[in-house]
Amino acid sequence: MSIHNIHPSTLVAKADDFLDTTTGAIVPAIHPSTTFARNDQYEPINPANVYTRDCNPTFIPAENVIAKLEGGEGCALFSSGMAAVAAVFYTLPTGSHAAIPESMYWGVLYWVRAFCDRVGIQLSEYDPSSVASLEAALEGHAKTDLIWVETPSNPLMGVTDLTAAAAVAIRVGAVMVVDNTAATPVFTKPIEHGAHIVMHSATKSLNGHSDVLAGALVTADLNSATWKAILQERHGAGALPGSFEAWLLQRGLRTLYLRVERAASTAQQLAEQLHQHSAVSLVRYPGLVSDPGHLTAKKQMHGGFGSLLSFEVNGGRREALAVAGALQLIVSGTSLGGVETLIEHRYTVEPPETEIPENLLRLAVGIEDPDDLWHDLKQALNKIA
Repeated sequence: MSIHNIHPSTLVAKADDFLDTTTGAIVPAIHPSTTFARNDQYEPINPANVYTRDCNPTFIPAENVIAKLEGGEGCALFSSGMAAVAAVFYTLPTGSHAAIPESMYWGVLYWVRAFCDRVGIQLSEYDPSSVASLEAALEGHAKTDLIWVETPSNPLMGVTDLTAAAAVAIRVGAVMVVDNTAATPVFTKPIEHGAHIVMHSATKSLNGHSDVLAGALVTADLNSATWKAILQERHGAGALPGSFEAWLLQRGLRTLYLRVERAASTAQQLAEQLHQHSAVSLVRYPGLVSDPGHLTAKKQMHGGFGSLLSFEVNGGRREALAVAGALQLIVSGTSLGGVETLIEHRYTVEPPETEIPENLLRLAVGIEDPDDLWHDLKQALNKIA
């Protein structure tokens, strides 16, 4: 069987069919060297390896697997998801125009707003659930250079129609970048829907063990001007992971499908149970038939709807904190995509202008037994019911 025809879950489990023909090792090695030797003519012994700020052999297995998972032509690792985001925006010249969702991960939203204001990039914001809102955000601008999409959005779980958004990007000549961190390539492949570049906080589901800080960008076209500029930015700024982090990411990827499919299945079950609990006023999860984004998500998410969901409890900030504080198994903490389930009161960590409801709790589902997780949630919710 050709390696190109196997299921992606086999691809990741086999680390892209890795085998060291010299040693017989079935696990890729760590190369901690920061520099690489040259011959007597001062030519690199291996032209691919000159200095680790440019690249390192340890990056290659993870980059190859992520690119293939997303259906892209190439992947570049970064030191964090934010470093990957920054590399994209650093390619925009002063006076250019970009459109971003008005509801998205706060870390990106805050940084992008500040950066664009500082360097003179025009910024418009749109409702991620409405392509009409995206089109309206582009009006009055002679040219739009970048459209940023995050779907499902974090933490309000808005769903953007990727195909429709890509059609807008093509019409105006913009590069469309999709943050696929929450959906993962297990369920959504944005390049198949027209995205030019896909971004991941690889810290989350791609690694999946809450022990690596890393980011990744995947391109649909290795020869695009934007991709070349991103690689030049990475080379110049040196925002790359260490070799050990890259190796851990590659190791985490080998269980991607097992982890993500289990977590999404559990998230679906918990969303349905939370939806029925008397202490919960609203559940935000695209896997629910009642969710406003369900039909769109069903078109572009295949096999599951992700491990992230949010729910609102009856009452306000006090009641939400009481539920989080009463949990015994689920840990209060910031992040998602790990093997452990985390809960977060986003209103506490985001400023008021993001309009996050005071009674909202974000649940990042892990791989624990779903009945154990529901028992923990139920006993905490019953305290305020």
